[in-house]
Amino acid sequence: MSPYIAIVSARIRTLLQYRIAALAGMLTQLFWGLIRTMLFTALYSSSSVTQPLTYGQAVDYIWLGQAMFAVTMLTIDQDFQEMVRTGTVAYELLRPIDLYGLWYCRAISKRISLIVLRSLPIFLIALLLLDLHPPSSLAACGAWAIATLGALVLTSAISTLGSITLLWTIAGNGINQLLNVAVLIFSGIIVPLPFFPDWLQPLLNFLPFRDLLDAPLRFYIGQMPPESILILAAHQLAWILGLIILGRLMLAAGLRRLVIQGG
Repeated sequence: MSPYIAIVSARIRTLLQYRIAALAGMLTQLFWGLIRTMLFTALYSSSSVTQPLTYGQAVDYIWLGQAMFAVTMLTIDQDFQEMVRTGTVAYELLRPIDLYGLWYCRAISKRISLIVLRSLPIFLIALLLLDLHPPSSLAACGAWAIATLGALVLTSAISTLGSITLLWTIAGNGINQLLNVAVLIFSGIIVPLPFFPDWLQPLLNFLPFRDLLDAPLRFYIGQMPPESILILAAHQLAWILGLIILGRLMLAAGLRRLVIQGG
């Protein structure tokens, strides 16, 4: 485990240097959080229809979603894209370490650095200044923390799978767009999933994207009972194992046919 811990630690220290970019991203998320809050305020004040979330829960959902936005988005590592484009990915093949483990560590370290630089500051600002409420109970807080940890592991597995597709596509723009559209629609970032129609809920519950954002947030706001954390954790674990197995199979197939050009 020591090589992987060293990789994660070194990568986090590198990414933590990009403070100005993190500040710009944080201000952007705060701006869009205010816009979305105003939209939902208008919705609740102008409609007499019973909504699936109370107004306070909807506001909490929005701010927590903005805090986790950068972590949830499934962007492929730009450094890795450049290595594939130039052919320097060949150096990755020479390292005396499991290649999938290396790329997975890069993915998870990026998200840990984003939690430190963007998620935590946005969460604290929203909690102190922007009407974000604390968790509905201590049990809800614990379930939220466990679900968020599972979401971090799951989103890294999906991102690593996207990186492996570069062995065939070279440029990661297409897969980035596809993954991000899927996340924006099916995770609850744009519209909270409780607002989707009932006939679509079974599909949303099956897909892994709900586990990235919606489910953890609903534990926080008290919309899901803390006792159901075991069911959610099992769902997350099933998708994590399935995606890791698929990623390893794809990586093995890609390396057998890999031809490196560049320099």
